[in-house]
Amino acid sequence: MRWFDAPAYWLGRLLFQRALAGLYLIGFLAAARQCKALIGEHGLLPVPRYLARTTAREAPTLFRLHYTDRFFAAVAWTGVLLAAAVAAGLADLVPLWGALLIWLALWALYLSIVNVGQTWYSFGWESLLLETGALAVFLGNAHTAPPWPVLLLIRWLLFRVEVGAGLIKLRGDQCWRDLTCLYYHHETQPMPGPFSWWFHRLPRPLHRAEAAANHVVQLGAPVALLLPQPGATVAAGLIVVTQLWLVLSGNFAWLNWLTITLALSAVSTGSNRAYPPTPTWFQVCALAYTALVLVLSYRPARNLLSHRQAMNRSFDSFHLVNTYGAFGSVTRLRHEVVLEGSADGHTWLAYEFKGKPGDPRRRPRQWAPYHLRLDWLMWFAAINPAYARSWLTPLLRKLLAGDRDTLRLLRGNPFPDQPPVHVRATLYRYRFTTHDERRTTGAWWHREPVGSYHRPLSRPSSGPR
Repeated sequence: MRWFDAPAYWLGRLLFQRALAGLYLIGFLAAARQCKALIGEHGLLPVPRYLARTTAREAPTLFRLHYTDRFFAAVAWTGVLLAAAVAAGLADLVPLWGALLIWLALWALYLSIVNVGQTWYSFGWESLLLETGALAVFLGNAHTAPPWPVLLLIRWLLFRVEVGAGLIKLRGDQCWRDLTCLYYHHETQPMPGPFSWWFHRLPRPLHRAEAAANHVVQLGAPVALLLPQPGATVAAGLIVVTQLWLVLSGNFAWLNWLTITLALSAVSTGSNRAYPPTPTWFQVCALAYTALVLVLSYRPARNLLSHRQAMNRSFDSFHLVNTYGAFGSVTRLRHEVVLEGSADGHTWLAYEFKGKPGDPRRRPRQWAPYHLRLDWLMWFAAINPAYARSWLTPLLRKLLAGDRDTLRLLRGNPFPDQPPVHVRATLYRYRFTTHDERRTTGAWWHREPVGSYHRPLSRPSSGPR
């Protein structure tokens, strides 16, 4: 079937597959380094407890067969090694069926982690990585021409990502319609980056231009992906430039990088490479998966057209076709939950996080595409305590116990010799300093206490024996 092959897209496929493998590597690495404290056997939300109250249909995962922290680590580190090998070109060195199995293994391993990750894995980019990874299974390797139906599915996914994000803004917060949301967003976003202070201090007309450009690209460029070449490549380039702007202005894990990866698949060289005939079995598999995606696309497409559009929802437990969107509303004020410990109940020392704001004099760092899961959930907790109801008290108790796995999630331990006797959570109002404040104090943030967020907890006294 000549129409099935798209040999001019060999470079787009190469860039897409290598970049996707790199993002898989980062996702598995984050799981290997963080998940023992978050969802391990003695973590904040233990996997065995979660598996006991869910079914295999609700959460399909390898860990239903067996779960220990050691087995979880083996799965995560296997994913790291396999993804690194694919990024280095392994999938192009093996036969076509071998490449299919390698990409399928990456998808299955990461699905197993996501489906036991609970609230720590409730972000839209988890589903986006899985949906993209499932498409990569049927994209072939260097031994066959890129399959045109799967390339179209990737564009359909990119369309839903971009248009979903654009529509949720126009349907959501009024500030997106009057172009004022970026007066606040750079300051109140979940995890500001090293340049966010400067982005926030841009003149307001530039903020309005940012918002307008966002609407044009998110709602226009995905449609232009359907144009003949070189129009599709130009549209992909606009998306890439916009996403790089977002990379510079904040930390959104691998969301921006994965969107860039999807856009790279639309790059065409304009010249065809010579490939051997595509095996019939591979054509059948790719077409069957295309048909499945089209069927599963009904509910995401209906959601996209709905005035009650939902953000970041999976409609199946395998995360094959999902709906996306971000920042339908923008917070105007930034609050931060600061965790503090004390040895005597009078002097309190703060636990610093790796990414989220804490010490006002500490400049925000660049972490994306790496994902600091606890830091992100702390941002949600500051917006609404309901987000932290299941895990904040266990977190404070871990700090009281001096739990080493939990402390590894933090930037430092203010009690290196012995755990504190008391811990508490306090709510602060944060804002970026002005130019004058920055020059005078050297601080990036100004903060004011708002009040108690969680009652103090204390270690039981052993008392006299």
